Amino acid sequence: MTDIALIEAAARRLSGHVRRTPLLNAPLLDRLAGRRIFVKAECLQVTGSFKARGGWSAVSALSPDARARGVIAYSSGNHAQGVAYAAAAHGAPCVILMPSNAPAVKIANTRAYGAEVVLYDRATEDRDALGARLAEGRELTLIKPYDDPQVIAGQGTVGLEIAEQVAEAGVTAADVLVCCGGGGLSSGVALSLEVHAPRLRVRTAEPQDFDDMARSLISGTRERNASTTGSICDAILTPSPGELTFPILSRLAGPGAVVTDDRALQAMALAFMHLRIVLEPGGAVALAAALFADDLPDTVIAVASGGNVDPETFALALDCFA
Repeated sequence: MTDIALIEAAARRLSGHVRRTPLLNAPLLDRLAGRRIFVKAECLQVTGSFKARGGWSAVSALSPDARARGVIAYSSGNHAQGVAYAAAAHGAPCVILMPSNAPAVKIANTRAYGAEVVLYDRATEDRDALGARLAEGRELTLIKPYDDPQVIAGQGTVGLEIAEQVAEAGVTAADVLVCCGGGGLSSGVALSLEVHAPRLRVRTAEPQDFDDMARSLISGTRERNASTTGSICDAILTPSPGELTFPILSRLAGPGAVVTDDRALQAMALAFMHLRIVLEPGGAVALAAALFADDLPDTVIAVASGGNVDPETFALALDCFA
């Protein structure tokens, strides 16, 4: 089970291998939103997203024998790159199961890190079953994208940094909006803030029609999405909340926020215009909520979780204000 001790241990292993990403603020964004917005720029992380943290945490925690046999992960691209990056640095063979419609830049970058990429049809094939079969057949260690204690611990190091950075900025209370798929990042951040910044409350942010976490937090049970395709926010389209992550968020998170694809594109454009950072759609939903949601306090922190976007999609975002 992930707890603050596991997160702090992961932080020690990650030191020197991932970046302490900045906490950004732009007065013009504040004026537009009518509230103060800080942006935790994980799009500037190694591999372009926070997933480098969880990948390094999980691979570095394996025994030497397990690393020698190799690892496998399934991902639309960001977890893929995070695990591939860590596996290459540790000399571990790596197989990544990716949907065939994942952004081309994510597939290409995963291969560039040295991973063997196996493509599957997201709409018709079960990635969990495929991953389990490959892991068993090749004696690989499966590193799940969010339902893994060490992955959650690695993502929780984002929360450790936020707690330090908001203290430096003089912020004592805020909502922390976190882009959410299965909940690895949001649950890890929530565990860190519970100890180190208890007046900061995590709230998940998801795309419209793929808001399984928001609905689950209301119902108290793990809800499922009707589909895992149909949004540009590919990085955070998951079937349902994680078995490990949901209990954490049920205890610690506030109400979930839901944004449209159009709002995510607008947030991407505004992040580029005012902060000069590049976000992918799934990495922009927390900022979209911070900018456009109504039920937020005067100070909000948005985790910009990833920037691995195809040029065509980024151009579409910039067209919002052409």
